[in-house]
Amino acid sequence: MGWTEALWLWCAVWGAVALVGYGRSLAGVTGAQRTVRLTGRIDRVREPRHGGSRRGGISVVVSYPDPGADPGSGRRVTVTNDGERGLPITVAWEGREIGVTHPRGRPHAYRFAVLPHGRGRGLVLPTFALLLVCAGLVALLALDRGWPWALVAGAGPCALYSAALLPGTVRARGRRLARLAAMEAVPGKVVAVLRDVSVDQDDGHTSTTVTPVVSFTTRGGTVVTAHCTEHLPDPAGARGLEVTVHHVPDDPADFTLDREADRRSQGSDAVFNAVVLVVFAATAAAGALLLR
Repeated sequence: MGWTEALWLWCAVWGAVALVGYGRSLAGVTGAQRTVRLTGRIDRVREPRHGGSRRGGISVVVSYPDPGADPGSGRRVTVTNDGERGLPITVAWEGREIGVTHPRGRPHAYRFAVLPHGRGRGLVLPTFALLLVCAGLVALLALDRGWPWALVAGAGPCALYSAALLPGTVRARGRRLARLAAMEAVPGKVVAVLRDVSVDQDDGHTSTTVTPVVSFTTRGGTVVTAHCTEHLPDPAGARGLEVTVHHVPDDPADFTLDREADRRSQGSDAVFNAVVLVVFAATAAAGALLLR
């Protein structure tokens, strides 16, 4: 089998995957569409154990409306995040809303998710398959017409996509700077340091991951417990260290120990997007010039 035949086979296989995926989504039978999505609330935050593991996140007790009960009954299901339960909860306080999902008909297989959670359509895999089909078509074009065509067909759409993303990145930077400016400063304390040891199966090398846990109380009286992995000079020996925590007033999950450092870092995403746009545009332009 030559390169041309192999690439046509590649496109056919991934095209079939994309077609089946989009068909399942239209029929409403993907796993994401059959997932039950609920809103839970943290009822209790368990105190982290110094020297324990960060796996699974902060230990909490969560309750949510019983989907099998009468909506007016007020019945709730109470669960914990022990074990592998989807999104690790790294910032917790009593009353915080948490997304809870489970496959239809299998409430025992619950997992935690980010709020707000819209209804998924299960399009990740078919869209990825479609991108692979496009990559195969670009390679075929390069074999048939020459590599300058591949530069135009491959980098051109990428440049347009980067150009479409750039304004959103700039707006997101502005929103983030506004949130940083609105943050309130409150005292906090590192209450525990978590340690996770992993061993490389190939060479037996042992590595330790250190995760400090900070506790702070907002001006509204909400006690927040959170993993804190940035802006601490000595994370391993930070237990008992008193710190200043800056957080968004209506969202304590958005916090930092060094607001100025976060503000200085906000331009990196926009700069990266702009550089990517320039590189793709230059590549497409070079391909177009070579075709003349």
